[in-house]
Amino acid sequence: MTTSMNHVPPASSIATVATVRALVTRARAAQAIANDYDQQRVDDLVAAAGWAILAPARNRELAELAVADTGIGNVDDKIRKNHRKTLGLLRDLKGARSVGVIAEHPERGLIEIARPVGVVAAVTPSTNPAATPANKIINALKGRNAIVLAPSPKGWATGARLVEFVHAQLDRIGAPRDLVQILPAPVTRELTAELMRQADLVVATGSQANVRAAYASGTPAFGVGAGNVASIVDETADLAAAAQMILLSKTFDNATSCSSENSVVLVDAIHAGALEALQRAGAVRLDAADRARLQAAMWPDGKLSPGVIGQSVAAIAARAQLKSPAAHSARALLVEESGFGPEHPFSGEKLSPVLAVYRARDFEDALSIVARIYAYMGAGHSVGLHSARADRALAAGLRLPVSRVIVNQAHCIATGGSFDNGLPFSLSMGCGTWGRNNFSDNLNWRHYLNITRVATTIAEVVPGEDQLLRDFFARYGRG
Repeated sequence: MTTSMNHVPPASSIATVATVRALVTRARAAQAIANDYDQQRVDDLVAAAGWAILAPARNRELAELAVADTGIGNVDDKIRKNHRKTLGLLRDLKGARSVGVIAEHPERGLIEIARPVGVVAAVTPSTNPAATPANKIINALKGRNAIVLAPSPKGWATGARLVEFVHAQLDRIGAPRDLVQILPAPVTRELTAELMRQADLVVATGSQANVRAAYASGTPAFGVGAGNVASIVDETADLAAAAQMILLSKTFDNATSCSSENSVVLVDAIHAGALEALQRAGAVRLDAADRARLQAAMWPDGKLSPGVIGQSVAAIAARAQLKSPAAHSARALLVEESGFGPEHPFSGEKLSPVLAVYRARDFEDALSIVARIYAYMGAGHSVGLHSARADRALAAGLRLPVSRVIVNQAHCIATGGSFDNGLPFSLSMGCGTWGRNNFSDNLNWRHYLNITRVATTIAEVVPGEDQLLRDFFARYGRG
């Protein structure tokens, strides 16, 4: 992808280069040891790193530290997120082969061998300062890699405490601590950029500026696209169930997830009923005056204010001086919207318990509205659908620029993998070329591997032209 000069990583000072080189040198030495581990030893690494955050007391400490330091989200939901995402990842990795021969295809004469990528630079966001680093650490160790965290400055203390917990668990099994490291505080753009340059692979989750810097680093990189999820509710949906799932997703951890809905598109036939269901579930619909106050508070200078990101409804309502008493105790705030783009900021990502509501004539119009939302922001990520018609999920997947269609589920719980769907547990969602990414999967352990393929001869079968082109020739001739 092309990258403007504004996103080219800065040149590093001699001191920065030396600091990062020392970390990477230790990481390479540790990775050389892990390179000789068998599958059982690797799985011990995975279990150790998982238990470092799963243990209830450690989980709570990390969640409390994350909220105290970043001011984003809430402790109880972070505890649930740390637990569920890590437990699900361990479920995904249990029994997975990541050492030596991992697949054999005798009919094709191919053998696949898993190899490490080396040293991973993991750029992680302030919205998930424990869950995202833990996910990346576990996946990296599954591939016998070393990993160095580059957290957001606000999330450094949480990341550093997590690394301490991981080191204690690595000590228990006699594995080198330097398999898992973190940049020293204060984390700067210069330090992060130099780590990306010296590493073998970059996995970047967070702001689009970080993702673009990862792509511009000269090191192979996986980066994620922008979130701005929309969900469609059609005339066949169970409105009460849809409202509960949408609000669970919209309010979980104060909507810090890129997978939380930012817009809901209601088809005309159930528009009134769906709004009533959302309000019965605890959402409050703002009038025009409060909507204007909220917009001014959320985008005071045309950009989303950090002061509303990951905050509770009560805090946002107070900040915006909303006049509706009900708004101050709501689960989420509903604002009616019909436009798209920068002049209509509610059509974009809000990272807060604020939900834009669009009205569509029918399902076809709903698809068009979502496409216009994503033309502004969020292309490639996901779409939610609440419907009893399976054909509509397929239609959304065929027509919308999305990597995932989440059907009749709480979107932010389901998109990153769940125990009741087949998506890999992850906190990093690839958005394909729609989102300017080079992958459209949930980032998982396979992305942390190199695969060597051994090819041997098989019986040669050479098809003739007529065999391959018979149908073409029949339709168009041999001209």
